[in-house]
Amino acid sequence: MENIERYLEKIFEEAILKEASDIHFSVGRKPTLRIEGKLSPLEEYSPLLPKDTEKIALFLLSEKKKEILFSKKAVDFSYSFRKKIRFRGNAYFQQEVISVALRIIPSRIRTIEELNLPPLLHRFANLEQGFVLITGPAGHGKSTTLAALIDEINHKRADHIITIEDPIEYTFYQDKSIVDQREVGRDTQSFIFGLREALRQDPDVIMVGEMRDYESISIALRAAETGHLVFSTLHTNSASQTIDRIIDVFPAEQQEQVRAQLASTLRGIVSLRLLRKISGGRIPACEVLIANPAVSAVIREKRTHEIDMIISTSREEGMQSLNHSLANLVKKKEISFEEALRYSLRQKELRLLLGKM
Repeated sequence: MENIERYLEKIFEEAILKEASDIHFSVGRKPTLRIEGKLSPLEEYSPLLPKDTEKIALFLLSEKKKEILFSKKAVDFSYSFRKKIRFRGNAYFQQEVISVALRIIPSRIRTIEELNLPPLLHRFANLEQGFVLITGPAGHGKSTTLAALIDEINHKRADHIITIEDPIEYTFYQDKSIVDQREVGRDTQSFIFGLREALRQDPDVIMVGEMRDYESISIALRAAETGHLVFSTLHTNSASQTIDRIIDVFPAEQQEQVRAQLASTLRGIVSLRLLRKISGGRIPACEVLIANPAVSAVIREKRTHEIDMIISTSREEGMQSLNHSLANLVKKKEISFEEALRYSLRQKELRLLLGKM
């Protein structure tokens, strides 16, 4: 391998040129880009040896992150290359050798319109308090959507925004708001510590990169109850699954209280999928739940199985089921029917909506 810095610079520049979303370095494989959801090896490069992937990881990691990698066998990190490109990364061991996965973070935070998200999402950026969740599988735009919402607040309101992230992804340039970004492991010990500390830092808005356990969810709910606007993400597939996941994380004796808290604080859930467009590129499909009185009632009364029906029958309020979003994209010829079917959770209903039975 040539000079490591020059080697990576060439790959990074090619990733930018080809509008890749991710870069993979894995032993026995050529450096590989993910373009429009598909893996594409860089054919002009040689397959990587164990010493190559280790060299790449050690170049990208700080001394502290190197220690974590070798002690815990995996580490999250962020990296900026000559102010040209920023990454969220993970270095990890597999079969006793190192692999590195990098997610490319665009340098500019795009707006809700630029991301092709429903205009209704502006409503969540205009809230003064409550709990808003962005959900979906990994790599489907949760962080990007969250950044768009936070940046909209930054440009519109004189608020104090605190983010707790692992690692920091998008960098916010302060406008009307004060934006304090805290990275787990560097600026605070953990998400739990960061959340607890945030409540003593006079915030208006708190953004938690990910809620990973019942204690962090509990503090986030308390923050929303006490007059703050709280945004976070979960790796769930639908609004109803998100609500069940939050409640099920808690011990049985606490679940009634959590239901009551969630029913009173939840303002909305957006569940995302990124799909391949017919014309190239990707476009989001969204399920959108707005927490109206009916939603609050079914959460409180253990009837979350009714959430899907409420979404489907509340389109006049701005709610949107995933299937309706998928069907609209097919009708507009943005995506193929086959692509929509791949991501539908209720394929029979989607076929009915599109007359494909």
